[in-house]
Amino acid sequence: MTILVACGLQREARIVEGAGIIPIIGGGDSARLEENLEHHTKLFPSAKLIVSCGIAGALDPALVAGDVVIDAPASLADALLERLRGARAGKIVGRDTITATAAAKSLLRTATGASAVDMESHIAARVAARHGLAFAAIRAISDTAHDTLPPAALVGMNPDGSMALGRVLASLARRPGQLPALIRTGRSAERAFAALRHIAGALATLARDQAARCTRL
Repeated sequence: MTILVACGLQREARIVEGAGIIPIIGGGDSARLEENLEHHTKLFPSAKLIVSCGIAGALDPALVAGDVVIDAPASLADALLERLRGARAGKIVGRDTITATAAAKSLLRTATGASAVDMESHIAARVAARHGLAFAAIRAISDTAHDTLPPAALVGMNPDGSMALGRVLASLARRPGQLPALIRTGRSAERAFAALRHIAGALATLARDQAARCTRL
């Protein structure tokens, strides 16, 4: 089974691609991601599933860095939960901009009841619906509901999804006091990326199992 994976960062894409899944990078640009997803649905007409996959911010205060949240139809959620021990089902919402502060996360949690927020799921869900494809969001928590991201973390991504190191360093030079918070953010992100490797492996296993089932029929 061909799976298309929407993500924001090149690092996320490398992890997904390493598991043999097809990544589509948005780089924080909703229009770019939607255009790329549309292109790939035509390029891979055998695709049956679009997945929004990568790191995310927690809205549920119980979530910690490295936790995995799955938002998918029941049968697909069960299959993924079986392959990702310790993951939990929950609603994931997408927004065009980063939900950066603890206060904003609290408001979004109240408004939506969601467990996590990212910048790709709403776009991927829209494209999947347009083409009659199944959709799932699977996200590893990077920043918790209690965390407010430092300014340097908000400028850390280039439009192609690569790291904008120059802008991060410039932000640090202007506000050096944010360094401890930035270090904490980086450590939490590493836990999320480690969890993402398990997610990618689970998706690869799901694709193989589905392909084998189709071959037997």
